[in-house]
Amino acid sequence: MPMLLIVGSKEPLYEAEFSTGTAQPKSEDTAHLNQFILHSAMDMVDEASESTNNMYLKIVDRFNDQNVFAFITAGNIRFLLLHEGRNEDQVRSFFQEVYEAYVRLLMNPFYTYDTPIMSASFDQRIQAIARRYF
Repeated sequence: MPMLLIVGSKEPLYEAEFSTGTAQPKSEDTAHLNQFILHSAMDMVDEASESTNNMYLKIVDRFNDQNVFAFITAGNIRFLLLHEGRNEDQVRSFFQEVYEAYVRLLMNPFYTYDTPIMSASFDQRIQAIARRYF
């Protein structure tokens, strides 16, 4: 199951796990393992971001058959995606649409920058984007 994590400067801002049509329900232990994999990849994201000016960092870490893809915004907000696939064009397009949804959220006067994202409409938008790509 793909999993998205948006991390701010101090704490995780948003987390979503996407079910795919072929995926079986995961146990709670697997969900915690996925969180651990994403959090442990943060150092790799920082390393990769120092060597390039690109926002999309491609695969920054691997664990078993899963890949961690990363995307960094101009404001240093990090998007991480844990996914079994290797289709980088698909992941790049996914990140681009998530970034557009995030920018729309930033334009909302009721959202404070770098705070956890609790918006139900943002969550619905991200889930719809994920259904399109995964």
